[in-house]
Amino acid sequence: MAFVDHGTAGTGEPVAALLRAGNAGANTAAGHIEVTRKALAQLPFTTGNRPGKKVLVRTDGAGASHAYMSWLHNQRVSYSIGFGLTDAMVTALSVVPESAWSAAVDADEKVRDGAWVIDATGVLDVSSWPPGMRVIIRKERAHPGAQLRFTDTGGLRLTAFATNAVRGQVQNLELRHRRRARCEDRVRNSKDTGLENFPLYGFDQNRIWLAIVELAVELTAWTQLLGFTDHDARRWEPKRLRLRIFSVAGRIATHARRIHLRLSEDASWSALIVAALTRLAALPAPA
Repeated sequence: MAFVDHGTAGTGEPVAALLRAGNAGANTAAGHIEVTRKALAQLPFTTGNRPGKKVLVRTDGAGASHAYMSWLHNQRVSYSIGFGLTDAMVTALSVVPESAWSAAVDADEKVRDGAWVIDATGVLDVSSWPPGMRVIIRKERAHPGAQLRFTDTGGLRLTAFATNAVRGQVQNLELRHRRRARCEDRVRNSKDTGLENFPLYGFDQNRIWLAIVELAVELTAWTQLLGFTDHDARRWEPKRLRLRIFSVAGRIATHARRIHLRLSEDASWSALIVAALTRLAALPAPA
């Protein structure tokens, strides 16, 4: 699935989804290209048909394939892709002095204790990857109880991502990439909306189910963005929305040739719902 990230102030809007067979590989480039192409087709562009560098595509390590990243390079978009380190790359890092590492920053853009980042493009061999690609590596102390991997070294966990960004400090680029984790929140919300299980037998039937769930998630996202502009409900997840908003008792009545929505007087969230409906009703009709 692909989502448009509305940042910390709102939820994510689903723009593309692809149902694949259970034996499909996680890093199959064809699937990534198809979903990304459909997602880019949903975005309004101001300069012709090219999305341009203002569009940032972020994926986890499954997107780090030569075919997919070469396609992104040809599309001339910005990208930030999780990147797996090989043993040879980790060995090459061993010659980098500690002074070359910079302190990482947290979500509040403050120095994070026990975490460092470096632009390792000049140290690693990335000649087989698209031109202009940079590899930024983060090392940090593992959390208590965390299991280290074979590519981790010195008791520090190593993670990396590839980007074609030419501007910005390495700490800010690394923070921008880690904010891709909001996509995991969107996936969790989609599961709470109906994607936890596929209830139908046929593959095409479940493709229809996926489209219906995607539409429901999009309606929820835009309701929050447009209706709850100044309330925390803008960022509520589906379970909380169902408890406090969608399940409020009410009935529709007709009086003097007008239709009235009468909410339960006992509902503590009636005023919030009325305010949201008022904002939505005031929106101009789409062209």
